[in-house]
Amino acid sequence: MVTKPHWVPAYIGLGSNLENPAQQVRAAIDSLAGLPRTRLVARSALYANPPMGPQDQPDYVNAAAGLLTQLAPLALLAELQGLEQRQGRVRKDGDRWGPRVIDLDLLVYGTVRESVPGLDLPHSGIMERNFVLFPLRDIAPQLNVPGQGIVAALAAKLDDADLRRVDKTYNK
Repeated sequence: MVTKPHWVPAYIGLGSNLENPAQQVRAAIDSLAGLPRTRLVARSALYANPPMGPQDQPDYVNAAAGLLTQLAPLALLAELQGLEQRQGRVRKDGDRWGPRVIDLDLLVYGTVRESVPGLDLPHSGIMERNFVLFPLRDIAPQLNVPGQGIVAALAAKLDDADLRRVDKTYNK
């Protein structure tokens, strides 16, 4: 008996603060549509916000994208990191909060809760980051983030004073 691969919903956080950040995020979203065994099904509005780390860098533009994928979590992460490289991201040790051309984070992968070297699912920073939750709320307000709660309820606990929409168009 042959089993068909199953499709898993996955959510990606995108961010950039270098080299025309809004265009970098849009280009990355477009590239997500070309990943193998993966379908882009939703994209949020773009949001500008101050950097989370050192303040002597440009503001970020962030968004979220919804995918259906047949890739395993680590395979999807490898594809995301490949997209980052092709778009010009260079990873450096100790550069966790620094400026970047593009950053793609695997936020949620189905109902998976696990921590392996290089990947925590769901992403450990979701609950305290408005620049993640508000774009995610655009496309999946009723998403249950495993072990953390419903996106709309999590977003309601955060202030959005430092967020501003850059691009009001998105699709669910």
